[in-house]
Amino acid sequence: MLTLWYTDLSLEYRIVLAFFTSLLLSLACGMPLINFLRGWQRFGQPIREDGPQSHLQTKKGTPTMGGILILSTTVISIFVFANITYHFVWVSILILVMYGLTGFVDDYWKVKRQSSNAMTAGMKLFLQFLTALIAASIITAATPRGINTILTFPYFKNVFINLAWLYMPFAVVVISGASNAVNLSDGLDGLASGMLIIVFSFFAAVAYFCGLYNAVDYNMLYIPRCGEISVVCSALVGSCLGFLYFNKSKAKVFMGDTGSLALGAILGAVAVMTKHEMILAIVGGVFVAETLSVMIQVLYFKKTGKRFFRMAPIHHHFEQLGWSEKKVVYSFWGTTLVLTAIGCLIFI
Repeated sequence: MLTLWYTDLSLEYRIVLAFFTSLLLSLACGMPLINFLRGWQRFGQPIREDGPQSHLQTKKGTPTMGGILILSTTVISIFVFANITYHFVWVSILILVMYGLTGFVDDYWKVKRQSSNAMTAGMKLFLQFLTALIAASIITAATPRGINTILTFPYFKNVFINLAWLYMPFAVVVISGASNAVNLSDGLDGLASGMLIIVFSFFAAVAYFCGLYNAVDYNMLYIPRCGEISVVCSALVGSCLGFLYFNKSKAKVFMGDTGSLALGAILGAVAVMTKHEMILAIVGGVFVAETLSVMIQVLYFKKTGKRFFRMAPIHHHFEQLGWSEKKVVYSFWGTTLVLTAIGCLIFI
């Protein structure tokens, strides 16, 4: 019956209700979950020994797997307020669950072995790409023919490329790449969750306008019932905001791979659903920079034996330059806000 009662409410009401439901659930369930995780995780999340030395002192003993709070409250809100008979909605649930489980297993073994390395990179990537392939296949099949394999370019209304059979691997890379990008960005208190609140809010608006019959008036492709994804994004914003209350400095809990892998994946999936993969690289520019910094560091070190950055991902580079953790976090949030404002120009 959960898929029947909401039909009496407009999409706009359900977007608002999804946000407040996930927010209030997160705030209400946060401390009980944190206390449980503290009791179970005797030593908390293992801290990277090759990371900033200050983290070994300030973050030691902090429990991980806080992503459980975000994912569970989001899924509850989605089930209550979104049309779960719509392909895009249950694909969103599939991604949150599968990527969340992958991250949970990784976090579990990190805590159990007290090692920052648990699941092998190969196994983790295999599970990520497999889930992304299933999701991309369903999304492509559920998107109207004629636009399901095209790549649009932001700010250019009638410019697009039909990738044909190449679109599927492209979509898989977007979903998996976004998953790993957010995972790399989750290294400071409130950093990833704060940026995700901003970017998910942007995509909630994009999904809403894509679902309107007059979507073309907002420089959007019309994708039937895509507005339901705005409910998903709204629920994610509420859950991330509630989690941020416990994750801000000094963090009481870390989201861990349980949260970061799943949240990054659903962000990439929403970009694919709305046909705004390219704009994701703009509004999510900080996530892109975090990923590129790691790639540059590895390649440069292999070639020269020296480090390009003082430490990667790049948020640690700024810490090594003497920036406080809060200064880095607020600067990255501010940068994401500016990039999102630039992204909003697509509506004009």
